[in-house]
Amino acid sequence: MQTLSAKDAKYGFGRLIDLARAEPVAVAKHGRTVVVVLAVEEYERLKAVEAGAAPGGAQSEE
Repeated sequence: MQTLSAKDAKYGFGRLIDLARAEPVAVAKHGRTVVVVLAVEEYERLKAVEAGAAPGGAQSEE
């Protein structure tokens, strides 16, 4: 996972978007990672995994 400084992410937002579409990108502020930016497809995949793993969220077996 690539890491950008908050300043680089701010001034190179288009680049951040392009990078995040390929793989998650960590954004660091004062040398500490504070957020991760990821493609919406990866976010939706993770939400689906979370929903399947949550109690009472078992997916049906067809």
